[in-house]
Amino acid sequence: MEPGDPVMGRLIEEYGAVGALAQIRRGELEPEFAETERELANAERRRLNLGQLVTGWAGRAAGCGGRAADDLAAGRLLVPGDPGWPSQLNDLGRVRPYGLWLDGEEDLRFACLRSVSIVGARAATAYGTHAAAELSAGLSDRSWSVISGGAYGIDAAAHRGALAGVAPTVVVLACGTDVCYPSAHADLFRAVRERGLVISESPPGVQPTRLRFLVRNRVIAALSRGTVIVQAALRSGALNTASHASALNRQLMAVPGPITSDVSAGCHTLIRQARATCVTSVPEVIELIGSIGDDLAPTLRGPSHPRDALNEETKRVLDAIPARKPAGLATIANAAALPLTTTLSSLGGLESAGYILRTPDGWRLRPRSSSPTIQ
Repeated sequence: MEPGDPVMGRLIEEYGAVGALAQIRRGELEPEFAETERELANAERRRLNLGQLVTGWAGRAAGCGGRAADDLAAGRLLVPGDPGWPSQLNDLGRVRPYGLWLDGEEDLRFACLRSVSIVGARAATAYGTHAAAELSAGLSDRSWSVISGGAYGIDAAAHRGALAGVAPTVVVLACGTDVCYPSAHADLFRAVRERGLVISESPPGVQPTRLRFLVRNRVIAALSRGTVIVQAALRSGALNTASHASALNRQLMAVPGPITSDVSAGCHTLIRQARATCVTSVPEVIELIGSIGDDLAPTLRGPSHPRDALNEETKRVLDAIPARKPAGLATIANAAALPLTTTLSSLGGLESAGYILRTPDGWRLRPRSSSPTIQ
């Protein structure tokens, strides 16, 4: 059975895994269920051939033989209801995984309790891979696991960044866990198995297809508390993951890029449409997915200047003082639109603070090379 099949999901929901398998093996669905599915298909105006579906399911079930049972006995297959099953996957409803094959040393449920999905373009730029690696390393150092798809570009950078930290990282494949795709990531997947997990809905030996990549994305979105899109073109597969995250009411975040970069256009669209929150740092990501009130990001401020501490009247007097040719008290008071007494008091404070110089002809600004002595 292909992952994410809603008809199979409803069949299992109605009759349980054992009851569903019994119907598949006899090659016929219960009449009540078949009639309900046909009515649903008509209402949704989609084609449905139940006979063809059952034949395909039966062929796949026969092809598995006893391998699934062996994997289950060896602890390599996790199914809903198992102690280690991540309960957040149940948010997928009828399209939740029927089971997950695991390869690695970590506990999947524990690894995903505090986790972030980081995905993006395969054809990523140096800026994108740097941003993904920095975010992942920072999150991992703060004990947040990173989940991604193990692909080229942003996915690989995210996993490598996470491996530099302390928390585990999880690769969600669109093929069997024994199939190395892409083949160039053999060393990366080996490192992940030692420090995290490689998982898949597909049994061992299954090869990736375009549809399986798209279906796999819902698992990446569902496993974590939020998804960060680092780079994505307007037709990027990462936007499919973003859609799943939104549908699941997970936090959706996007990293901005240069406005001239096509590979960041998808991120900018998500932000402009208010579907994703713009994030630029690890604290900003954690603020959105962490505990309310406990994980707030610090407010970013520009560099402080000594004149920031001046009151409004003193700032007006300072702005009225010329830079070169000294001006008298009356001239400065008139330019600042302040009384003479107020102006004189401010001039005394500015002089003692080192902002201005008093000359026989009046006051002028101190040269820039001289700094104020107080804040």
